Amino acid sequence: MTIERAGVIGCGLMGSGIAEILARKGLDVVVRDIDDAAVEAGRARVEKSFAKGVERGKMSAEDRDGALARLHFTTDLSAMADRQLVIEAASENEGIKKKIFAELDSIVTDPQAILASNTSSMPIVRFAQATSRPERVIGMHFFNPAPVQPLVEIISSLLTDPAMADELDAFTTEVLGKVTIRSDDRPGFIVNALLIPFLFSAIRMLEAGHATKEDIDTGMINGCAHPMGPIRLADRVGLDTCFYVGQSIYEETGDPANKPPLLLSRMVDAGLLGVKSGQGFYDDYR
Repeated sequence: MTIERAGVIGCGLMGSGIAEILARKGLDVVVRDIDDAAVEAGRARVEKSFAKGVERGKMSAEDRDGALARLHFTTDLSAMADRQLVIEAASENEGIKKKIFAELDSIVTDPQAILASNTSSMPIVRFAQATSRPERVIGMHFFNPAPVQPLVEIISSLLTDPAMADELDAFTTEVLGKVTIRSDDRPGFIVNALLIPFLFSAIRMLEAGHATKEDIDTGMINGCAHPMGPIRLADRVGLDTCFYVGQSIYEETGDPANKPPLLLSRMVDAGLLGVKSGQGFYDDYR
């Protein structure tokens, strides 16, 4: 199947970034969010990103105008009816995601359409079982910021059609130009299963007063050749995202390495979420 019509559910940071990628690669894209304010915020985010692309010489004004013409924003989920690929990028709440997949199952008319989730860690099989077509449900995990980060994790559940997974993998590499890795439907998949314990270990070191955030980050940059230290990286990922991903993995595995540190929990309670809120462990994002 040649994928020409795509849909994105949610136009926050991740959803708008995914929609931008799809539109730039020539697809007709419908983006849906829950209300007009969310839709307008998503539209403005994409327009700002395109404007920066033109300013920096990464895309022409003609390409920008073409991509914007292929983007359609709505609050109506039924607009997904004719889509061949729908990527769910709603908030990391299992109940919300299950409801979306159940609704998409009754709305999307093409039985061969692919229903994908951008979840960072939640079990794909649970979303699949909310539909009557579990073999067409898969994980398609982009990384933030989606237009810049090259990686996409493709996650097959026990019920996913292997041929469909291969098809989506090929589309992601050949059409979207991304690098893909394949994962089983395990907690945290590949990247977050490795990343979250690392970030939490750094936060616990800071919390215990063993080192400053600057020294922790400098140590990993200069001692381990990491491009960014773990405290700064947590801010960039989003402290709320780190918390929810860690909590999800911990609930499934019971591994204490994935239990969110108390300091992280308090940061999230305070609304100090990192780059997205303008302040996290560091306060130089404004």
